[in-house]
Amino acid sequence: MRDKKILNPVPLSTASVVIGLGLGGFIDGILFHQILQLHGMVSNKLPITDLVGKAVNMFWDGIFHATTFMAVLIGFVLLVRLLKRKNINPSPKLATGGALIGWGIFNTVEGIIHHHILKFHNVNEFAMNTDLWNYGFLLSGVLLLVIGYRVVYNRDHYPSRLE
Repeated sequence: MRDKKILNPVPLSTASVVIGLGLGGFIDGILFHQILQLHGMVSNKLPITDLVGKAVNMFWDGIFHATTFMAVLIGFVLLVRLLKRKNINPSPKLATGGALIGWGIFNTVEGIIHHHILKFHNVNEFAMNTDLWNYGFLLSGVLLLVIGYRVVYNRDHYPSRLE
């Protein structure tokens, strides 16, 4: 029998995954859409080369940001609800790893659906080789998933794995 009380790691990592999904979307939208202006939500269908293209893409970027905001808000509500529970593992590693997993899920799913299946936009609409950027984005998603998984699923949070 162990002296150490086993605290549940799942609720915090789950709330963090939801927050990470939203933050991953915000990072994508703020960095690639707004600051670097490499693409808009539908810029492969309607290029951002004139005022109409910019306006339509800006509208859909706003819908995208509203959705990512909702994910962060839902994750925050889940996180606040954990404050009432006593058996929750409060490890910052669980929160960080969960957020990285969420960001990785965002990059992977968004990359597969928007860049490859629906072809709504490329990561960089102005690049000579858009596929290189699109596959790089997917790779970043997989790397974030792997790193997040390694941070969350370790012996510190799951003592039964020691046996």
